[in-house]
Amino acid sequence: MPNAPTSPAGCSLVPQSIIGHYQYPNPSLTIVYEGKSKLTKSNAAPSFSAQPDEAEIPIASWLRIREDTAMPIYQQLEAQLTTLIHDGRIRSGTTLPAERQLAETLGVSRATIQRCYNTLRERRLIRAHGRNGSIVEGDGARLLPGMDRLKGFTQEMQELGRKPSTKILEQAVVRDRQIASIFNLPSTAPLLKLVRIRYGDDMPLSYEIAWYSLEIAPFLAQADISGSIYAQLAQHGVALAYCDQTIEAALPNEAECGIFGFETPVPCLLIKRRSYIRSEAMVEYVEGLFRGDAYTYRLRLKA
Repeated sequence: MPNAPTSPAGCSLVPQSIIGHYQYPNPSLTIVYEGKSKLTKSNAAPSFSAQPDEAEIPIASWLRIREDTAMPIYQQLEAQLTTLIHDGRIRSGTTLPAERQLAETLGVSRATIQRCYNTLRERRLIRAHGRNGSIVEGDGARLLPGMDRLKGFTQEMQELGRKPSTKILEQAVVRDRQIASIFNLPSTAPLLKLVRIRYGDDMPLSYEIAWYSLEIAPFLAQADISGSIYAQLAQHGVALAYCDQTIEAALPNEAECGIFGFETPVPCLLIKRRSYIRSEAMVEYVEGLFRGDAYTYRLRLKA
C-alpha cells in the first residue's frame, strides 16, 4: 500500500476510484485514494456523483471549501450538505459530525460550522439531539410520485423502491351520517372505517382515515387489510375507474406530530381522495396527511 497522504488544513480529496482507505486520527474523515491521488484544493464546483462503497466515506470527505467564490464558507457548507441530504447521500437519522470535530477537520472556525448547522436547523433539515449532536431530519431523497394515474400507497412505494408497511390504529364497521352523505348513501348505510399509519422503509409517511362502502365491497368487513385495499378490490372484481383528488397545505396537530416524530409542527400535505367504480358509484373516501418534508408531487401539463 502506498504511503498515506498528509492532511493540510482546508484541503479536500477528489477521489478517482477506491483502492484503499486511510483513517486519519480525526475519525470524522476517511481518505479514499488510488496510487498518486492526494488531497488537493479544489476550485471546481462540488460533484456528488456516486462512488463505490460510499457508505464507508464519512460526511466530512464530501465537503469542499472553494477559494474562487465570495460565498461565505458557512453558506458553501450549507449548500453542499443540503444537496447531500436531498440526494439521499446523507440519510434520515444520520448523526452529523460535532461542530468542533468538523471545524478541525475542515480547518475552519467552530463558529462557521455552528452558523451552518443553525441555518440547516431553521430549514428543518437537521435537528439538535442533545449530547449526540445534530441529526438529519429529512429522509434523504424526496419521494417523487407521479399523479398521472390512479394507484394506492402500496403500489406507489413499490414503484419508488421503498418497502411499504402499515400500522392499523382502528378498523370498524360504522354508520356515519356525514360520511354517508359524501358517498350519496342513506345515513344508515354501513361503512368500513380504517385509521392507518403508512410507512415506507419503516419511516412514517402518512396518517390516513379512510371509509369504504360495504354496499359495493362487503368482503372488506372481514378482509385482511394490512396490505393494499386496492389489491383486495381487484381480487374481488371491483374495478376502480377513476378518482377525484385534492391537495392542500396543513399543519399537523400534536398527535400527528407524535406519529411523524416532529418536535414542532412541520407543514404537511392533506390529500383527499374520492374513488369510483365504472358505474360512477363511490367506493372510497380518504383523508391522508402526508409529511411535507418527504414528498414532492410532479405533474406534466400539456399545451
